[in-house]
Amino acid sequence: MWNERYASEDYLFGTEPAAFLVAQSAHLPHAAHVLCVADGEGRNSTWLAAQGHAVTAFDPAPNALAKARRLAEARGVTVDLREAGVESWPWEEGAVDAVVAIFIQFAPPDLRARLFAGMARTIRPGGVLLLHGYAPRQVGYGTGGPPQAENMYTLPLLHAAFPGWEVLHEADYEAEVEEGRGHSGRSALIDFVARRPA
Repeated sequence: MWNERYASEDYLFGTEPAAFLVAQSAHLPHAAHVLCVADGEGRNSTWLAAQGHAVTAFDPAPNALAKARRLAEARGVTVDLREAGVESWPWEEGAVDAVVAIFIQFAPPDLRARLFAGMARTIRPGGVLLLHGYAPRQVGYGTGGPPQAENMYTLPLLHAAFPGWEVLHEADYEAEVEEGRGHSGRSALIDFVARRPA
Protein backbone atom coordinates (compact mmCIF):
# COMPACT_ATOMS: atom_id res chain seq x y z
CA MET A 1 0.00 0.00 0.00
CA TRP A 2 2.66 2.52 1.02
CA ASN A 3 4.85 1.73 -1.96
CA GLU A 4 1.88 2.56 -4.21
CA ARG A 5 1.18 5.78 -2.32
CA TYR A 6 4.78 6.92 -2.81
CA ALA A 7 4.92 5.90 -6.48
CA SER A 8 4.28 9.36 -7.96
CA GLU A 9 7.13 11.74 -8.74
CA ASP A 10 6.03 14.36 -6.22
CA TYR A 11 6.62 14.12 -2.48
CA LEU A 12 3.38 13.04 -0.81
CA PHE A 13 4.04 15.02 2.38
CA GLY A 14 6.32 17.64 0.83
CA THR A 15 10.07 18.05 1.33
CA GLU A 16 10.11 20.41 4.31
CA PRO A 17 10.34 19.02 7.85
CA ALA A 18 7.29 18.89 10.09
CA ALA A 19 6.77 22.17 11.96
CA PHE A 20 6.72 20.16 15.20
CA LEU A 21 10.23 18.84 14.54
CA VAL A 22 11.67 22.27 13.84
CA ALA A 23 10.01 23.72 16.94
CA GLN A 24 11.11 20.91 19.30
CA SER A 25 14.53 19.99 17.88
CA ALA A 26 16.33 21.98 20.59
CA HIS A 27 15.50 19.09 22.96
CA LEU A 28 17.82 16.81 20.98
CA PRO A 29 21.34 16.33 22.35
CA HIS A 30 24.15 17.93 20.35
CA ALA A 31 25.23 15.77 17.39
CA ALA A 32 22.80 13.07 18.49
CA HIS A 33 22.31 9.64 16.98
CA VAL A 34 18.66 9.93 15.94
CA LEU A 35 16.33 7.20 14.72
CA CYS A 36 13.47 8.35 12.46
CA VAL A 37 10.59 5.87 12.49
CA ALA A 38 8.71 5.18 9.24
CA ASP A 39 10.18 8.36 7.80
CA GLY A 40 8.76 7.94 4.30
CA GLU A 41 10.37 10.19 1.71
CA GLY A 42 12.94 11.63 4.10
CA ARG A 43 11.73 15.13 4.79
CA ASN A 44 12.46 14.86 8.51
CA SER A 45 15.58 12.67 8.50
CA THR A 46 17.37 14.74 5.87
CA TRP A 47 16.60 17.95 7.76
CA LEU A 48 17.98 16.45 10.98
CA ALA A 49 21.14 15.37 9.17
CA ALA A 50 21.55 18.95 7.92
CA GLN A 51 21.46 20.08 11.57
CA GLY A 52 24.51 17.94 12.33
CA HIS A 53 22.87 14.80 13.71
CA ALA A 54 23.79 11.23 12.77
CA VAL A 55 20.51 9.92 11.44
CA THR A 56 19.19 6.43 10.80
CA ALA A 57 15.77 6.27 9.14
CA PHE A 58 13.67 3.33 8.09
CA ASP A 59 10.55 2.80 6.02
CA PRO A 60 8.97 -0.28 4.41
CA ALA A 61 8.40 1.38 1.01
CA PRO A 62 11.26 1.21 -1.56
CA ASN A 63 9.69 4.06 -3.53
CA ALA A 64 9.81 6.30 -0.46
CA LEU A 65 13.43 5.39 0.28
CA ALA A 66 14.44 6.18 -3.31
CA LYS A 67 12.96 9.66 -2.90
CA ALA A 68 14.67 10.03 0.48
CA ARG A 69 18.03 9.24 -1.14
CA ARG A 70 17.41 11.87 -3.80
CA LEU A 71 16.43 14.42 -1.16
CA ALA A 72 19.54 13.65 0.91
CA GLU A 73 21.72 14.07 -2.16
CA ALA A 74 20.04 17.37 -3.04
CA ARG A 75 20.62 18.62 0.52
CA GLY A 76 24.20 17.37 0.58
CA VAL A 77 23.69 15.16 3.63
CA THR A 78 24.06 11.50 4.54
CA VAL A 79 21.28 9.46 6.14
CA ASP A 80 21.53 5.76 6.93
CA LEU A 81 18.35 4.64 5.15
CA ARG A 82 17.00 1.15 5.80
CA GLU A 83 14.10 -0.77 4.28
CA ALA A 84 12.11 -2.13 7.21
CA GLY A 85 8.72 -1.95 8.87
CA VAL A 86 8.04 -1.24 12.52
CA GLU A 87 7.31 -4.93 13.09
CA SER A 88 10.76 -6.02 11.85
CA TRP A 89 12.94 -3.23 13.24
CA PRO A 90 15.25 -4.67 15.94
CA TRP A 91 14.72 -1.91 18.56
CA GLU A 92 18.07 -2.68 20.19
CA GLU A 93 18.46 -1.63 23.83
CA GLY A 94 20.01 1.82 24.25
CA ALA A 95 21.00 2.12 20.60
CA VAL A 96 20.19 5.80 19.97
CA ASP A 97 20.10 9.17 21.70
CA ALA A 98 16.68 10.05 20.34
CA VAL A 99 13.70 8.70 18.44
CA VAL A 100 11.67 10.93 16.14
CA ALA A 101 8.25 9.52 15.23
CA ILE A 102 5.97 11.81 13.23
CA PHE A 103 2.54 10.83 11.87
CA ILE A 104 2.98 7.07 12.26
CA GLN A 105 -0.65 6.33 13.09
CA PHE A 106 -1.03 3.47 10.69
CA ALA A 107 -0.46 1.29 13.79
CA PRO A 108 -3.60 -0.04 15.51
CA PRO A 109 -3.58 -0.19 19.33
CA ASP A 110 -1.91 -3.61 19.72
CA LEU A 111 0.89 -2.81 17.27
CA ARG A 112 1.19 0.69 18.72
CA ALA A 113 1.83 -0.76 22.17
CA ARG A 114 4.68 -2.89 20.78
CA LEU A 115 5.99 0.08 18.82
CA PHE A 116 6.05 2.32 21.88
CA ALA A 117 7.80 -0.39 23.89
CA GLY A 118 10.42 -0.67 21.16
CA MET A 119 11.00 3.07 21.13
CA ALA A 120 11.34 3.17 24.91
CA ARG A 121 13.88 0.33 24.80
CA THR A 122 16.05 1.71 22.01
CA ILE A 123 16.45 5.22 23.50
CA ARG A 124 19.47 5.44 25.81
CA PRO A 125 18.82 6.47 29.42
CA GLY A 126 18.69 10.26 29.37
CA GLY A 127 17.74 10.27 25.68
CA VAL A 128 14.59 11.79 24.25
CA LEU A 129 11.46 10.88 22.31
CA LEU A 130 9.88 13.37 19.90
CA LEU A 131 6.42 12.05 19.04
CA HIS A 132 3.85 13.92 16.95
CA GLY A 133 0.53 12.83 15.56
CA TYR A 134 -3.22 13.24 15.51
CA ALA A 135 -5.85 13.34 18.26
CA PRO A 136 -8.98 11.14 17.80
CA ARG A 137 -11.11 14.08 16.64
CA GLN A 138 -8.87 14.30 13.55
CA VAL A 139 -11.04 11.61 11.94
CA GLY A 140 -13.82 14.19 11.62
CA TYR A 141 -11.50 16.68 9.91
CA GLY A 142 -10.47 14.34 7.09
CA THR A 143 -7.29 16.33 6.38
CA GLY A 144 -4.79 13.52 6.91
CA GLY A 145 -4.20 10.29 8.75
CA PRO A 146 -6.22 7.08 8.79
CA PRO A 147 -9.98 6.96 9.45
CA GLN A 148 -9.54 4.92 12.66
CA ALA A 149 -9.94 7.06 15.79
CA GLU A 150 -8.47 4.24 17.90
CA ASN A 151 -5.12 4.71 16.15
CA MET A 152 -4.85 8.31 17.34
CA TYR A 153 -3.13 9.69 20.44
CA THR A 154 -4.29 11.32 23.63
CA LEU A 155 -1.95 12.79 26.19
CA PRO A 156 -3.14 10.40 28.95
CA LEU A 157 -2.45 7.45 26.62
CA LEU A 158 1.11 8.70 26.02
CA HIS A 159 1.77 9.31 29.71
CA ALA A 160 0.67 5.73 30.37
CA ALA A 161 2.87 4.40 27.57
CA PHE A 162 6.00 6.12 28.90
CA PRO A 163 5.62 5.99 32.70
CA GLY A 164 8.24 7.80 34.71
CA TRP A 165 9.58 9.72 31.72
CA GLU A 166 10.24 13.46 32.15
CA VAL A 167 7.80 15.30 29.91
CA LEU A 168 9.62 18.21 28.27
CA HIS A 169 6.75 19.39 26.09
CA GLU A 170 3.18 18.28 25.50
CA ALA A 171 0.24 19.80 23.68
CA ASP A 172 -3.20 18.93 22.31
CA TYR A 173 -4.22 21.60 19.81
CA GLU A 174 -5.63 22.63 16.43
CA ALA A 175 -3.48 23.98 13.60
CA GLU A 176 -3.44 24.49 9.85
CA VAL A 177 -1.11 21.91 8.33
CA GLU A 178 0.18 22.19 4.76
CA GLU A 179 2.53 19.27 4.12
CA GLY A 180 2.12 18.18 0.52
CA ARG A 181 -1.14 16.58 -0.56
CA GLY A 182 -0.94 14.02 2.28
CA HIS A 183 -1.55 16.50 5.11
CA SER A 184 -3.53 19.58 4.16
CA GLY A 185 -5.93 21.67 6.22
CA ARG A 186 -7.19 22.16 9.75
CA SER A 187 -5.84 19.35 11.95
CA ALA A 188 -6.14 18.07 15.52
CA LEU A 189 -2.59 17.51 16.73
CA ILE A 190 -0.75 15.96 19.67
CA ASP A 191 2.84 16.79 20.62
CA PHE A 192 4.79 14.69 23.12
CA VAL A 193 8.47 15.20 23.96
CA ALA A 194 9.86 13.18 26.85
CA ARG A 195 13.19 12.09 28.33
CA ARG A 196 13.92 8.50 29.34
CA PRO A 197 14.91 8.26 33.00
CA ALA A 198 18.68 8.09 33.47
